[in-house]
Amino acid sequence: MSDLVPLATGVTGSGPGLLLVHGITEDRTFWGPVVTLLADHATVVSVDLRGHGQSAQADSYGLAAMAADVHAAWTATGVAGDPLVVGHSLGGLLAAVYAGRWPTRGVVDVDQPLALGGMQGQLLQAEPMLRGPGFEAFMAGLFDSMRGVLDDEAAAALAARRRPVREVVTGIWSPLLDDTPGELAGMVEDIAAAVRVPFLSLHGLDPGPDYADWLTARIPTATVEVWTDDSGAPLGHHPHLVQPERFVARVQEFADSL
Repeated sequence: MSDLVPLATGVTGSGPGLLLVHGITEDRTFWGPVVTLLADHATVVSVDLRGHGQSAQADSYGLAAMAADVHAAWTATGVAGDPLVVGHSLGGLLAAVYAGRWPTRGVVDVDQPLALGGMQGQLLQAEPMLRGPGFEAFMAGLFDSMRGVLDDEAAAALAARRRPVREVVTGIWSPLLDDTPGELAGMVEDIAAAVRVPFLSLHGLDPGPDYADWLTARIPTATVEVWTDDSGAPLGHHPHLVQPERFVARVQEFADSL
């Protein structure tokens, strides 16, 4: 593709290839201790998406173009075999897009429900803030509302490292802000229908009692898990950072089953 953006990329470890894709406003360093732990089992490739981290901004932020960037970055590493793609938040949606277009061993989607209708309603209500002077306050409040069991110090440390850029965020969220509900639903159906590989949907925030049935009706290979702490409290939007050892063990178990 002519509009590819070269992505800043890290490679570490040895073994089967594993591709990490971060969430919106974050970068590859947000995987934190997970990378070190996974590198004991896999060759871990992590990228900064266009408009994030050390990668350049772009004129557009369509999902297909962003997934193509990720595929080009993966190919450029020369890591043998097809990747297991692990994506958090936006990265989970991109992992699904990736799996529908290029060979993968499987997908781990971390806390990104593919049913986007509810999120569309939330963003449309907040559109004046997203487009206006309240952008940074909205983004800060959004992530704070999803912190789960993260303590104040850990949540503040993540918040300090995020880099919300209005043009990037609204570009990525364009389907939710600009498309009709029917158009958005059609996009989601197309993405899901193209996924044929094992798909682990792992959530730190409960996507709702009907989500597992909704997802498996569209991706029959999917498994949905909702993680809580010992008290039953939701782990929040970053379950992989709240319980990294548990997360890595589950990813490795999933990888071994492929």
